[in-house]
Amino acid sequence: MKTETPLQTEPPPATSRWRDIWRRPTLRVAALAMVVVLAQWADTRMQVSGLQQELARRLADGDSMAREGRAMARQSQESLAALQAKVGVLEAKLAEAQSQAVALEAMYQELSSSRDERVLAEVEQAVVIAMQQLQFAGNVEAALFALQNADARLSRSIQPQFLSIRKLIARDIERLKATPGANITGLSLKIESVVAAVDSLPLAYEQRPKAAPTKPAAPSKPVSADYWRDLGADLWREVRQLVRIERIDQGDPALLSPNQSFFLRENLKLRLLNARLALLQRDGKTFGEEIRQSREQLDRYFDGRAKPVQAAQSTLKTLATTDVSFDLPGLAETLTALRNLKFARERGAASAR
Repeated sequence: MKTETPLQTEPPPATSRWRDIWRRPTLRVAALAMVVVLAQWADTRMQVSGLQQELARRLADGDSMAREGRAMARQSQESLAALQAKVGVLEAKLAEAQSQAVALEAMYQELSSSRDERVLAEVEQAVVIAMQQLQFAGNVEAALFALQNADARLSRSIQPQFLSIRKLIARDIERLKATPGANITGLSLKIESVVAAVDSLPLAYEQRPKAAPTKPAAPSKPVSADYWRDLGADLWREVRQLVRIERIDQGDPALLSPNQSFFLRENLKLRLLNARLALLQRDGKTFGEEIRQSREQLDRYFDGRAKPVQAAQSTLKTLATTDVSFDLPGLAETLTALRNLKFARERGAASAR
C-alpha cells in the first residue's frame, strides 16, 4: 500500500519576510522600545489626564474661592468705606470737641482771671475799710472783722500767688488781737450816752427836800379816844412840815438863771465831745483832762442825789480810769503788697493779649 506523504506547503513570501524581520534582534529591541514608549505614553497620558482633571477641579475650587474672595473683598471695601465714613465723622467731632475745649479753656482762663481780679478787689476794699476803722474810729473789732472776711475770701481761692497776702493778713489779725488798747467803740458809746442825758440831768439848786414818810391810813373804826389822839398827832405833824430845815452836802450850790443853765449844759456837752475826739485820736492826756473837768461840773452844778446824775458820774469815773494812749498797728504794708500783686497781674494779662 502506497502511503502518501502529505504535501508540505511553503509559506508565502510575505510571511516569511516578516518572520525574517522579527527574527532580527534590532527589530525586536526597537519593537520592545516602542512598546515601552507606548506604555509610558499611555501612562503619561493617564497622568496628564488625571492632572488635567485635578487642575480643572482645583481651578474650579480656585474660581469659587476667588469669587468668595472678591465677595469678601467687596464686603471689606464696603466695611472700610463705612469705617472711613465713621472715622471722618469721629474726626470731625474730635476737631469740634478740641475747638470747644480750646474755647472752654480760654473762657475758663478769662473767668478765672476776672474772678481772681474780683477777689483781689474785694480783699483790697476790706483792707481799706480796716485801715479807715483803725485810723478814724480806732475800732479794733470792726477792723478785725474786715480782715477776717478778707482772709476767708482768699482761702476759697487756689491761687498760690495769694499765699503771701494771706500771711500778711494773718499777721495783721494777730497784731490786732494782741493790741492792749481799750474798746474805742464801747467808750465812744458811753460818752454818747452821757451827752444824751445831759439835758435831763437835774441841777443842784433845783433839788427839793425829801418827802417825809407818811403813815398808812388806818382802817375805819368806831370813834374813840384813840381816834382823837391819832387825829391830833397827824395835825401836829402837818404843822411841823410847814417849816423844814435840811442839810445840803454841797456848801454853795450855784444859783443859775435859765440862760446860764442852758450854756452850762452845752458846755458840758462840748467837753464830752472833746473827750470823744481825743479818744478817737488816742490822745490820753486831753481825754483824761476833759473827763476830769466834766466830772467836776457834774459834782458842782448838778444834783448828786438824782439817779441819772449818779449814773453819769459812774460812767465818767469808768472812763477816767481807762488808758486810751496806745498805738494801733498799721496795714500799709498789706495794702501795698496787695496793690503790687494786682498791678503785676494786670500787666501780665495785658502782655498776654
